[in-house]
Amino acid sequence: MGAQLRVYRRRIRTVQSTKKITKAMELIAASRIAKAQARMKAARPYAEELTRALAALGKNASLEHPMLTGVESPQRAGILVVTSDRGLAGGYNANAIKQANALAARLRGEGRDIAWYVIGRKGVAYYRFRKVALSGSWTGFSEQPNFLDARDSTETVVQALTATSAGESNGEPGIDELYVVYTKFVNSVSQTPAAVQVSPVKSATDQSKNADDGDTGDDDTTDAASYEFEPEPEELIGALLPRYISARIFSALLESATSESAARRRAMKSASDNATELIRTYTRLANQARQAEITQEISEIVGGADALASAGSDER
Repeated sequence: MGAQLRVYRRRIRTVQSTKKITKAMELIAASRIAKAQARMKAARPYAEELTRALAALGKNASLEHPMLTGVESPQRAGILVVTSDRGLAGGYNANAIKQANALAARLRGEGRDIAWYVIGRKGVAYYRFRKVALSGSWTGFSEQPNFLDARDSTETVVQALTATSAGESNGEPGIDELYVVYTKFVNSVSQTPAAVQVSPVKSATDQSKNADDGDTGDDDTTDAASYEFEPEPEELIGALLPRYISARIFSALLESATSESAARRRAMKSASDNATELIRTYTRLANQARQAEITQEISEIVGGADALASAGSDER
């Protein structure tokens, strides 16, 4: 009995130590959600308005650019997957990767090759373990991204998008389309993976309205706007499109960072609650073992007293 009681007490101490860690991680994640959500909301209008303006140009102006209007028969698509650098976030990474794999399967079914671009150590480890070639990978900033973090990935994908006519980018074929797979922040309880086509802009605008701001698809009054260009349209579009790609990637990074913190807070709260329940269970079992030990000691004492009493009566 004594050995069993020691086992239960040791387990209680272990679970209590684990609970301290999960509770601390829960509080840290909760403290980051508000700031991350504010940054996400501040960046969203710029990306949305830039998308509307470029989509309107692609429809109404006589401009041709592979990133604006696309190509007639796209052969290669790029998928940029946003994951986290750390785990302990529930199904956050698994859901994003599952969404990306489903998108890749659909595009392959349409006859397109896939170029993979991955942000976050978890996504990089997933694809490298499965021997999937990556055209670009970036890590170290998933929880608190800034605009400079989005610049490296933007330069890589923009170079691949503009290399379609030349044929190669850094020794690899260019891409005709770009999709970004990230986790959309709905609220602190719900985060859903989303796959959004970012380039070409003309074909991406409807997806943008549905995936990024589901309440903005009521009318298309901005599509009828007329524009005067200064400097020349080609030069202006060539400068705006990389900024557009960068804004969309940065917006996805902020959405994912907010979703990651929310998912980690929920996962750590669940772990802390489970630890509390486990401590309660082990405490009850320890009390039962202790009670059984006390009962056995009392029985041994009573049995010894009865034996002494019986021995004394026999001597008389």
